[in-house]
Amino acid sequence: MLEQAQTDLELTILMPCLNEAETLAACINKAREFLTRERIEGEVLVADNGSSDGSVGVAEEHSARVIHVPVKGYGSALMTGIRAARGVYVIMGDADSSYDFSRLDSFMERLRGGYDMVVGNRFKGGIGRGAMPFLHRYLGNPVLSYLGRLFFAIPVGDFHCGLRGFRRDRLLGLRLRARGMEFASEMIVRAALSGLSISEVPTTLSPDGRSRPPHLRTWRDGWRHLRFLLMFSPRWLFLYPGLLLFIVGAAAQIAILMGPVVVGRVVLDIHTMLFAGGAMIAGVQMGLFSVIVKTAAAANDLLPSGSNFRRFLTYFTLERGIAIGGVVALAGFALAGYSLSLWISAGLSEMEPRHVMRVVIPSLTLSVIGMEIMFASFVLYFLKWNIDAA
Repeated sequence: MLEQAQTDLELTILMPCLNEAETLAACINKAREFLTRERIEGEVLVADNGSSDGSVGVAEEHSARVIHVPVKGYGSALMTGIRAARGVYVIMGDADSSYDFSRLDSFMERLRGGYDMVVGNRFKGGIGRGAMPFLHRYLGNPVLSYLGRLFFAIPVGDFHCGLRGFRRDRLLGLRLRARGMEFASEMIVRAALSGLSISEVPTTLSPDGRSRPPHLRTWRDGWRHLRFLLMFSPRWLFLYPGLLLFIVGAAAQIAILMGPVVVGRVVLDIHTMLFAGGAMIAGVQMGLFSVIVKTAAAANDLLPSGSNFRRFLTYFTLERGIAIGGVVALAGFALAGYSLSLWISAGLSEMEPRHVMRVVIPSLTLSVIGMEIMFASFVLYFLKWNIDAA
């Protein structure tokens, strides 16, 4: 199997390739120049993803080792190349002449110093004029990199720099799955979540030497990166927004419970209370989604289980979940009974809506939340049972 390839060299310089005949030779020559100058036992490996412009011939003419990757995608090309690499360390970079493969000294210094992964930072090293589109430079990269740091506390300022190095064995241990451009985010996020040591070095970005349009699609690939970051952070996707919705909704319901709340010329009454109830229900549901997704990810070895989450799983039982949900639902049913008694006492006739709805809305809210918790407990128990049985 490729994952068992013998690592008899110190370094593999890996270049994913899809129709890069115009620039591939220059990249290979610079990589070989670096290996020779630094007296590193290494190789240049081209992972070809179905080129039709003669890229394979160019690579072979310049003595690079070529492997063919039939499954399309940036991530597919890189993972196949990493499995086939013969180096203890791998430094990967695009073969479009935007990165200088003759200046990899800082990457090797950090890798030899013990870091598991070293990521380039183009914003610190310098971006040549026209090397990065305006939207990527001032919106896409900064925003996505900020979200990556916020969600995962990773000290990386340029999440999407294509020039990065790592220990091959450490990266293979992550079992990365993304096939597309989001592979760049997955690599950093899963390395950090698995406790790998990550460092960052300044690197330069030059305009690429291709005459064809780039493979990267701004909005499509930007969304794929954002989607991945959200998917791997159930706290920020579900828990924190859900908690905010629940707190705001509960505060509004409590405030309006005894009567309208007047703020200047604004009157908050049962209509606001109804929306507040909806916010509470949605908030609890999002919180339950967070726990379920986290448990499912842990069961499939996608996300590590932190100490707090492990304590929660130890405490949680199906019976406790049913009991908590049952108590909340019973409180709602009790309020429903009280509202029914008010209606009966009024002779089953029409009642003042603003009076009775202050009881009915909390009743419905608590009843729905209680049933949500009870049924979610069964789902969570199934996932937890799967973890315990593993």
